[in-house]
Amino acid sequence: MKRGTFFRYTAPSNIVMVALMTLPLVMAVWLGLNFITFRTFDTPNFVGLANYLEVLSDVRFWQALEFTLLIAAICVPVHITIGLVVALLLDQIKGKMRDVFLPGMLMPMIVVPVVGTLMFRQLFEPAGLFAWFFSEIVGQRFIFTEPSVKALIIMHTIWVSTPFALLIFFAGLQTLPGELVDASGIDGANRLQQIRYVVIPHLRSLIVLEALVALMDFYRLFDSVFILTELNPIFKADSVLTYNFKVAMTVGRLGKGSAMAILTVIGIFVVVIPFLILTYREQIEER
Repeated sequence: MKRGTFFRYTAPSNIVMVALMTLPLVMAVWLGLNFITFRTFDTPNFVGLANYLEVLSDVRFWQALEFTLLIAAICVPVHITIGLVVALLLDQIKGKMRDVFLPGMLMPMIVVPVVGTLMFRQLFEPAGLFAWFFSEIVGQRFIFTEPSVKALIIMHTIWVSTPFALLIFFAGLQTLPGELVDASGIDGANRLQQIRYVVIPHLRSLIVLEALVALMDFYRLFDSVFILTELNPIFKADSVLTYNFKVAMTVGRLGKGSAMAILTVIGIFVVVIPFLILTYREQIEER
């Protein structure tokens, strides 16, 4: 197919995709340059970069960013490690038992995020199973405090994100040539050495891909934080997006909220672009 014919056939979908990406971005930039609320939406007041400067000087914004980065710093390596270990164990299972274990392990990814988070929270409510275990072991009730809520958010994030890593790594293991593993065994490598020098290099590109996807997902974490904290400021456990929601929807500062959203997008690019460059260089070197 000629290039001109290809662009003519794909033009409608390309126009729609560009419009869906460009128009909201332009609207957000325009809102971020104005002091605007729900009541003054028809009469915006142009303030230039004042909203951006206000966001950058907002202590609560930096607290939310710090907690978001903490979630990413903990959850990215932990969920990748757990996903890889479980994928290696699952790869050793053959026959119908694999068909039983795999769907069960993917359940956290299949369940609707809001429903799954509500079920997770109910486990720690006074009548919940884990709350009962906690009271039996520790001798006191489980209480939702700042440290406990933050720990629950991190635990839930790992629980929800691990199945996707498991699925990617398990699929990658199916493409691993058995001859490489057999040859390494003949050369005297034990199982840990095979994983270190054969399996992990084979899955390197998938590991980087999963890290990129996870970084973007964790940076825009909203559902679990919204439900587990119920937006209660006493927990001081806002992510960037939940604090953005509070500013834009609860307080009604649409201009400041839009400025915060633009800064969030810029932050995602700052985090992701170095990984993309690293991945591109690795692909070039492999060729």
